[in-house]
Amino acid sequence: MKLLRHHDGTLFRDLNHNGTMEPYEDPRLPVEDRVADLLARMTLAEKAAQMCHGRIFTLNPGVFPEESAELSNLGITNFLLMTMPGPGVMARWNNHLQDLAAARRLGIPVTLASDPRHGFAANPLVAHLTGGFSRGPEPIGLAATADDALVEEFAAAAARELRAVGIRVAVHPMADLATEPRWARIHGTFGEDADLASRMLVAYIRGFQGGAELGPDSVACMVKHFPGGGATADGEDPHFSYGRFGAYPGGNLDYHLRPFRAALEAGCAQVMPGYGIPAGTGMAEVGACFNRDVLVGLLRERFGFDGVICTDFNLLAGMTIPGRGTLPARNWGVEHLPLAEQVRMLLDADVDQFGGETRPELIVDAVRSGAVTEARIDASVRRILRDKFRLGLFDDPYVDADAAEELVGAAETRTLGRTVQQRALVRLAGDPLPAGSRIYVENVDPEAAAAYGTVVARPEDADAAVVRLAAPYEERDGFLEGGFHAGSLAFRAEELDRLRKLGAAVPLAVSICLDRPAVLTGLADGTALLLGDFGAADDLVLDVVFGRAQAVGRLPFDLPSSMRAVEESREDVPFDTADPLFRFGHPSAPRTAPDAPPRTSADTSAHTGPHAQPDASSESEDYA
Repeated sequence: MKLLRHHDGTLFRDLNHNGTMEPYEDPRLPVEDRVADLLARMTLAEKAAQMCHGRIFTLNPGVFPEESAELSNLGITNFLLMTMPGPGVMARWNNHLQDLAAARRLGIPVTLASDPRHGFAANPLVAHLTGGFSRGPEPIGLAATADDALVEEFAAAAARELRAVGIRVAVHPMADLATEPRWARIHGTFGEDADLASRMLVAYIRGFQGGAELGPDSVACMVKHFPGGGATADGEDPHFSYGRFGAYPGGNLDYHLRPFRAALEAGCAQVMPGYGIPAGTGMAEVGACFNRDVLVGLLRERFGFDGVICTDFNLLAGMTIPGRGTLPARNWGVEHLPLAEQVRMLLDADVDQFGGETRPELIVDAVRSGAVTEARIDASVRRILRDKFRLGLFDDPYVDADAAEELVGAAETRTLGRTVQQRALVRLAGDPLPAGSRIYVENVDPEAAAAYGTVVARPEDADAAVVRLAAPYEERDGFLEGGFHAGSLAFRAEELDRLRKLGAAVPLAVSICLDRPAVLTGLADGTALLLGDFGAADDLVLDVVFGRAQAVGRLPFDLPSSMRAVEESREDVPFDTADPLFRFGHPSAPRTAPDAPPRTSADTSAHTGPHAQPDASSESEDYA
């Protein structure tokens, strides 16, 4: 869209195509004035479209994604990107989508969002590796550095890459606390300690948003999963019906709210509630997105948050994944209610955007039926438009595709990412191996290992062995469940025996990717060097293994000594496993864990979570 010149010389985008600079098109006016003017011009259907936050699965060169039709035909202008091509193609797609938006009656620009893309985790729904972005460790590794300035620097670099391709909302960071060691999403948190997590969140948000106020150089943060997803019954994830219950046997909800308070005070623009039911908290036992106690009572009133609340995705309609079938809705606690009543509950809970939903008629029908007022819809749309204006999208939503090609994955940012990867490595036990020897490796690129010695194919021919392992988890069926590392944290007996034999035959260095707090009892004593990593290149691990660099990271959570200790711990209480093998902050001086709420007789009884619910444990879902 071409810029026009107002009679006083001001350049503006003629968004409504009438040749006149309307107040909402005037870049000189305060944001609130521009929002009020635009809102007064919108129809109910146009408002409802702003409250839908769709997904885009495919961005293939030369092929229009299906979601373009949702923009052109329905006026939806908020999309979460799933799969993504290279940076130049993505930038051109942003510009194409902005052209489609500019052609509509009011020219409201598109806001593109994304889950994390700068780490090592690959999950079909919550973390992605596509797009050519520079890589640091997972957020749990950022916490392992305990370096606010470094975290802010890396976050700012990641935001520049996202902004270069047109992404203006980060559907992260996670303010959840890793108090339940079995939870599959610990890698996306900043650990178990509320103080450390709060510090890291503030640094991360500063890096992405550039300060407490959004501006044209910001990527807005959508902090999740309010009021805290880490306290989940038996460690199961609420993406699945058997994980739909939170668990608070220690009465420790306020501890989980502390990082969210820090994020809100730092100015995070948006918040995503979780799927889970906050069981045992005294609040309504329905999913957080439907829960007025959670969103109005806590988030709006207690914490004073007036930014955008976007639901976790696909609560109402489930989701169809091209070539993979349909996933069910995640409307936990209200499954039995008519769809119209579920919509009313979301709006009554003061939700602003329906994540993953592309049916604005549901909102229109709620108004026309009298279930909610149009003034209630106006309140949400005002917040949504305010962020679009603050991000500068109404004045210039386009990006430079050639510049994106040069900036995304540039050498300087890749180097910074490698620095953070290395700074996150934790020496759990042992000492470096001698260099210049014959090396046997597993799950290590032999070409990378060749820089440290002669790589041999058999351990019996080696002078040293280096093995990289994932933290243990249970293999589960289903397309989506396969991407979540859940269940037991202990190595199988046969794998432990194999590693012990290898360590007895040759000096052995093992690096464990601690996306969850693995049980390493029986392994630490059988290795010459035991490391914890949170996503790191092979050569960075090898530098530490062979003494070319030091591991300076600190554990961001306790490592339990047994699965029994995990199973007997309380999901909502930090540092609650008995006699942990390695403590939070290791290998620094031993720390004193925060005072935990005292146990009661009720704490040792069966949980009130999903495994005590016959209707939940008997359910099965096919995601293939």
